[in-house]
Amino acid sequence: MAHTFPGGIHPDSRKEATSGKPIELLKAPEKVILPVSMHIGAPCTPLVKAGDHVCLGQKIADSTAPVSAPVHATVSGTVTEVAPKLHPNGSMVLSVVIENDGLDTPDPSVHPLDIDTMSQDEIIAAIREAGIVGHGGAAFPTHVKIQSGIGKVDSLLINCAECEPYITSDHRILLEYPWEVIGGARILQKLFGVQAAVLGIELNKRDAFPVLKTHLPADGSVRLEPLACKYPQGAEKQLIKALTGRDVPSGKLPADVGCAVFNADTAGAIYRLFVTGLPMVRRIVTVSGSAVSNPKNLEVRIGTPIEDLLEACGGFLEPPNKLLMGGPMMGNPLFSAEVPVIKGTNAILAFYKEECPIPARTACIRCGKCVSACPMYLMPTSIFQHYEKGDVAGCERLRAYDCVECGACTYVCPAKIPLVQGIRSAKQRVMDARRKK
Repeated sequence: MAHTFPGGIHPDSRKEATSGKPIELLKAPEKVILPVSMHIGAPCTPLVKAGDHVCLGQKIADSTAPVSAPVHATVSGTVTEVAPKLHPNGSMVLSVVIENDGLDTPDPSVHPLDIDTMSQDEIIAAIREAGIVGHGGAAFPTHVKIQSGIGKVDSLLINCAECEPYITSDHRILLEYPWEVIGGARILQKLFGVQAAVLGIELNKRDAFPVLKTHLPADGSVRLEPLACKYPQGAEKQLIKALTGRDVPSGKLPADVGCAVFNADTAGAIYRLFVTGLPMVRRIVTVSGSAVSNPKNLEVRIGTPIEDLLEACGGFLEPPNKLLMGGPMMGNPLFSAEVPVIKGTNAILAFYKEECPIPARTACIRCGKCVSACPMYLMPTSIFQHYEKGDVAGCERLRAYDCVECGACTYVCPAKIPLVQGIRSAKQRVMDARRKK
């Protein structure tokens, strides 16, 4: 029986364009653009300047802040600029631009690591130095998540749900690199000292089950659990509810209920670090959507301009009306295809105008569909009404801050009220009010 959670919605998955397409290696670009902020937390400070020669895997930016992740050269070559560049989030962010010399000369620090001879602290330090962050989109520094869970976690969950429509990068990783995901899970098991790791996989990836089973350890320390195909099944708190039955209380973290959740390719990145010594310099990206000529799953260097990925897919069938980084439910709009792939980029989607209408808003009919869809047990329409009135206290009382911004409420609203957009703004107002206290 497939596990699931209360609430949620069932949008058309639209994964068929790329789910059957093997990962293709995209040639490293002529230049990479590496923002010093590609993660949740403090931005890094550049360690290089224009004119410096850098090697593949060399650390080029770092921070002493407790929540941050260093940045590494994803090609070897010459630093041509250290200057503000357009970031996928629409802001100008200090970035290191490297002209690729085509040699991929590795940095001396890049070499396999013997994990069997390393202490817990040394393993965590290596993950930190590699700049590994969550691959599912949020890009939270992985070493911080591990550190915060040591001594608290009894359930290790590997998130293979990939519930957003169109995205198939994790699906292909499960099919083509299953040993990396399972190997990373074993390393995380060692760190947390837990007996088993659970890989939660939505049933629309049935072909991955037999592939993964051939790589499972004989001792049963890693097991597979089926998940119902429902959005947002891959959200951290919803995955925990589905697989363990535990609820993460308001204001608490998964570790507070004994759980740690890591994306499938985050586990893979940890495994690759110890096998190859390479830090986080590449990732898999799905390029899809109605406007894309030939949708693909691509392995790309971090810092590659988005336009290179689109060109590798044959460009556009016709100019798109909307370009997204991430999925259609939670992705961010892109204002330019010249911005780079960053650590959290799991998809690039392009859509025709006909698929992106801006519907006319009408009055709320009190149908309750948004309440039924909300996976966080919130009352979206009530929060939205308090937000429009400027009632910050009311928004806080209704737990606006617990919203995970999945967009399920907006998706089901027959009145076409921009609920998630309003609640997102309400959350910001609640945060601002808390800071002033």
